[in-house]
Amino acid sequence: MTKATYLCLMAEDLNIIQGTKEEIYQSLTPQIKALLEDEPDLIANLANISAALKDQFKWLWVGFYLVKNDELVLGPFQGPVACTRIKKGTGVCGAAWQNAEILIVADVEKFPGHIACNSLSKSEIVVPIIRKGEVIGVLDVDSAELNFFEEIDKKYLEEIVSNIIF
Repeated sequence: MTKATYLCLMAEDLNIIQGTKEEIYQSLTPQIKALLEDEPDLIANLANISAALKDQFKWLWVGFYLVKNDELVLGPFQGPVACTRIKKGTGVCGAAWQNAEILIVADVEKFPGHIACNSLSKSEIVVPIIRKGEVIGVLDVDSAELNFFEEIDKKYLEEIVSNIIF
């Protein structure tokens, strides 16, 4: 079996589990890391991360925006159609980019300047991807439930984005 065939089989056999949120992350995080280890293509890796997170957690939307020409531009994602470009400081993604910090928003309707890409989105977490002190993209996750994200999500999503090679 070739290495590429093995990696393809491994991806198809993603171990989706039930349990506490922390148990789920503890199972999923090393699987995502394994998917990234031997794949140098950024887009392929971002696509697989999005798919793995969406499959496991059934979130409304999960995906990436990448910094290009002083805007966040939509990258690989799973979920409904999304906003294509976001200005720095605009919405949750733009604010996380501008401040270079993880934002957890319990109720997106109460976030000043929230961009409603999908009316079903109720809560959100955005994790900046920082390399050499600069934000180069963000992982954006939306839930259809209010107050869904917490410190456990912050901890593990930050770990997941730290494994992305740019």
